[in-house]
Amino acid sequence: MITQHSYQAVSRATLIGALRRGLERNEFNVVYQPKLSLIENRVTGVEALLRWSNDEFGSIAPATFIPLAEETGLIVPLGEWVLREACREAAGWPDPIKVAVNLSPVQFRNRGLVTTVTQALAAARLAPHRLELEITEAVLLQDDEVTVNMLHQLRALGVRIAMDDFGTGYSSLSYLRSFPFDKIKIDRSFIKDIDRNRDSAVIIKAIASLGGSLGIETTAEGIETEEQLDIVRRAGCTEMQGYLASKPVPASEVAGLIARVRREVAAA
Repeated sequence: MITQHSYQAVSRATLIGALRRGLERNEFNVVYQPKLSLIENRVTGVEALLRWSNDEFGSIAPATFIPLAEETGLIVPLGEWVLREACREAAGWPDPIKVAVNLSPVQFRNRGLVTTVTQALAAARLAPHRLELEITEAVLLQDDEVTVNMLHQLRALGVRIAMDDFGTGYSSLSYLRSFPFDKIKIDRSFIKDIDRNRDSAVIIKAIASLGGSLGIETTAEGIETEEQLDIVRRAGCTEMQGYLASKPVPASEVAGLIARVRREVAAA
């Protein structure tokens, strides 16, 4: 696998060329990681995650190819493909399972984004409330009135908007005043040492409390142990995501995963 650490061994131009060819050759695929409600103990949705496997370089880490795709603008066609694919797959899963798709700040420079989302929903015949669009603070850092208007248009469609990596930026709290997010996702950096670092636990509890006061759902990312799960549940988080529940799986395994979790909860 080509990672950020081995990236320098392959020239940027070589990877960009491979990226362009990868789009043409359909080398990309989407996998899905479930999110579990900590209130109802069921799968509430899945996050669509892009993967790239190249004949020459093998599996290439998203942390390596996503920045390149953003720099070159290739993230726009890639993002559109992921959106269409995720909506198409989600339409075959039981309602009300939602699918979350990440949007890059670069995609918001494309003024046709709202139309792209509308068309993807229509083509898949997916109800808008079952699509969740995840953005990072970088989208709002553009300080662009058009971008904020686009977010409002997307939400007006019935699509849910989530802020990803919450707590890692400089202005996360202020953005909760500027836009009515449906969900905030607590960055995994607060989770990884939550069982050893009291400050992390306090921060997570504060974020969950803030979310509850504002009517915003809170998802704890990167949950890998039962102890971490117990802490975020007691902190008041409404949802969890991480390897403890499941690693990302192909679309063909999502329905089985939902059924398995339902059986496990029923048997508990």
